[in-house]
Amino acid sequence: MSWERAITIKTERELSIMRQAGRINALALQRVRELVRPGVTTAELDKAAEEVIRSHGAQPAFLGVPGAYPYPATLTVSINDELVHGIPGKRKLKEGDIVSIDCGTIFEGYVGDSAFTMGVGEISKEAQELIEVTEKALAIGIDKLRAGNRVGDVGAAIQAFVEGQGYFLTREYTGHGVGQAMWEGPQVPNYGVAGRGTLLRSGMTIALEPMVLAGTEATWVLPDQWTVASKDGGLTAHFEHTVAVMNGDPVILTQP
Repeated sequence: MSWERAITIKTERELSIMRQAGRINALALQRVRELVRPGVTTAELDKAAEEVIRSHGAQPAFLGVPGAYPYPATLTVSINDELVHGIPGKRKLKEGDIVSIDCGTIFEGYVGDSAFTMGVGEISKEAQELIEVTEKALAIGIDKLRAGNRVGDVGAAIQAFVEGQGYFLTREYTGHGVGQAMWEGPQVPNYGVAGRGTLLRSGMTIALEPMVLAGTEATWVLPDQWTVASKDGGLTAHFEHTVAVMNGDPVILTQP
């Protein structure tokens, strides 16, 4: 895939539809957040998200995505050392876990994509700090998603903050453009060199998603062929928003 060739500039009408897709996605994640507690299964979270999405006349974006086999769920639910792409199932959340929930919604042909990480019941100070650093990294990156900046400005800002706090960023998975396709250009790594990379233009829509690891940048794929985990078993966290690049302040599209 050529990331440059895959860049699309959205019209006001398209941005309006993406706002609706993003709002539905946010409502699904809001419902999931309400349900997170010890004893709930990841399949129960998945079912709740799908119900919200379909009740608004939309479709789950992740369901059936090609891979080693078609992705089988609405959400990805990744726990503790699992960074991204965890498959929901019978597993129950436990007190002290941290769980990352990622969701995508298609509405009238356009995608909204966002994620959050939260604790299950009481969590350790280490886990809470990791979550806070990752969420702040997303905010720092979003602030750089302005027309006239370059992709490297975004990645460099995220990298400087996260590594300055003593954490690590995977080099294997990145943010990306999003629109009528789940993955469009440009590719937006969570690391980089300021002033380099693709020029950001008004009307681009980016799924920005810092993925932060406590002990290593190295990852591996579990035998289910989807779930990505930290290689050393350390904790991980993930936050994401779909954002419209504008001439002024960026606009977050995946908010209630």
